[in-house]
Amino acid sequence: MSLIQLVSSDIKQAIERFEQFHQRFAHYFATKTRTMAHRAKQYLQGQLQYERWGNMVQFEKIVPDSDHQSLQHFASNSPWEDEPILADVCKTVSDRIGNPEHGSIHIDESGLPKQGDDSVGVARQYCGRLGKVDNCQMGVYLGYTANNYRMLLDKRLYLPQEWSSDKERREKCGVPEAIEFQTKAQLGLELIRKAQERSIPFAWIGMDSHYGQQEWLLAELESQKFLYIADIPCDTRVWLQLPRTGIPQRKGDHGRKPTKLQADSQPIGVCQIASEQSQWTRMYIRDTERGQLWSWLAFLRVYPVRNELPGPETWLILRKDEGENKTKYQFCNAPSDTPFERLAEMSHSRYWMERAIQDAKGEAGLADYELRSWRGWHHHMTMTILAMLFLLELQLDWQPKAPYLTIQDVREILEVILPKREMNPDEILKIIQQKHKARSSARRSKHRKYESKHKT
Repeated sequence: MSLIQLVSSDIKQAIERFEQFHQRFAHYFATKTRTMAHRAKQYLQGQLQYERWGNMVQFEKIVPDSDHQSLQHFASNSPWEDEPILADVCKTVSDRIGNPEHGSIHIDESGLPKQGDDSVGVARQYCGRLGKVDNCQMGVYLGYTANNYRMLLDKRLYLPQEWSSDKERREKCGVPEAIEFQTKAQLGLELIRKAQERSIPFAWIGMDSHYGQQEWLLAELESQKFLYIADIPCDTRVWLQLPRTGIPQRKGDHGRKPTKLQADSQPIGVCQIASEQSQWTRMYIRDTERGQLWSWLAFLRVYPVRNELPGPETWLILRKDEGENKTKYQFCNAPSDTPFERLAEMSHSRYWMERAIQDAKGEAGLADYELRSWRGWHHHMTMTILAMLFLLELQLDWQPKAPYLTIQDVREILEVILPKREMNPDEILKIIQQKHKARSSARRSKHRKYESKHKT
């Protein structure tokens, strides 16, 4: 018996499904005087069919009746708003895979390598994609996960301080005047509040160690009664027992009289706790393509350091995934009677957020663009999220007939089934001419910068 019941007619319907999907969102690309809906459809199709570097020239080669200049204008200059589209995406995701008990939202960041210093927000900063400090743009993303499904929902561009105070560069890239410097953690909190405003059903919030080590962020989430699971660095300090606090007496007759509260004992690092931990529980986590994933976990109640004093009692989760020689550390503010199985589910949920970003990069070109402006960055990210929604919808609709169907499988189907442009020699020559013109312009620009830099 076949493992799938998908038939040729199902695959052929993907073209009609794409048209229907486009029509659902077409009105968001219309203004009072004109509509860019047709360009939106071409851009979306280019994202779903590009084979390598997903810039406008590549889209032009693939998508019928498109040209890279019009697509560039659509992304960089067209005044359509991305917020209404993202609100619609959130509602659709909530309806399709929303789960108030097992659903979770996650904040994470991703560095997007860029050459030069003209693209909005580009600066020398750590880029995980390259594994080093280099020129890149940094995006902060909100994702949703429920069971094995995952989806990006929202985004914020991190604007470094050097950009926030540079009026000339801001104007050149069209950064709105109202935009001020915000840390990545502040942007993450903004995304969380927007998710709550949009009534996305979730049981907890996940985050990586950059956000997990922000004491103010965890305190803010606690004050809002949000449940979180936060990765933390290995040098994070905690107390295993609640210390007494008070103002110590002055030693001797000299020096200032102490006025600051202090704990009567020193906290210890979570890595030391892990090295001395003897009670671990082996727990099944999920099925993977290589078999079952099991982890060794330890759950302890601790008091984290907050402004050098003990914070509220919380869970410290220690985790060693089988097959990995690494210990992971997390804080979770779940109630003290939370079952270990529930804590383990929360502990591993950030994996799906990482997959969501990888999916968006690999299947919809999240990191593959040549856009320098504020508007261009936000438009491209919105179109990427829209493309991923279409892939998710097809996966959900086809899975009853193909239970092991992945997002990658759906993308492969669309690559083949969506109509492709047939180019003649003259059109190919036109593209080569355009490339030469762009390279010549770039070379002249580099020469001018070099001469200006070395002018005596």
